[in-house]
Amino acid sequence: MSTTAEAPAFGEKVDGIDIPVFNERAVRASAGLLFLVGIVGWMLAFTTGNFQPLRAFGALFLIDMVMRLAVGHRVAPAMALGSLLVRWQRPEWVGASQKRFAWWLGFGIAAIGCTGFGWLGLPGWLMLSLCGLCLSLLFLEAAMGICVGCELQRLFAKEPPQLCPGDRCSYTPGDRATSGLTHQHPV
Repeated sequence: MSTTAEAPAFGEKVDGIDIPVFNERAVRASAGLLFLVGIVGWMLAFTTGNFQPLRAFGALFLIDMVMRLAVGHRVAPAMALGSLLVRWQRPEWVGASQKRFAWWLGFGIAAIGCTGFGWLGLPGWLMLSLCGLCLSLLFLEAAMGICVGCELQRLFAKEPPQLCPGDRCSYTPGDRATSGLTHQHPV
């Protein structure tokens, strides 16, 4: 499938798919990249008490989210690099509405963090906790393909989402007998 030149307001238009979408592989790669940078800053803050790298990561994360939401995902640094890294893999298209909700959630956490710790001078343990929450969400997305923001959007949306990551919108786990996993493989 190829993308067309015409881009919707948010996401990509792909031939044969009726809704705007994103490449889940690129999204997960960008989450992994952000997680790597963020966990280094978090560990430095936790072990040395130096919060400057974590503040820098918070600002980078906030800028990346603003660019994804306001300018477009192609120019957001983490998304651009993530897309470059997975360009040789077959795209896995997911609905853009779920990612919009998830990215607004990330933006909200980053905005609270940057405001609270930049201007309000909140204590370091609170910064570590809030950034730990954000890093946990990034890890779940990158390592396991679990998009917590997508799940929240699915719960609160007026219309059910389409093309969820991991086919979560339509997949219902069955028992072993109906799923084709009736025998165990030797180790």
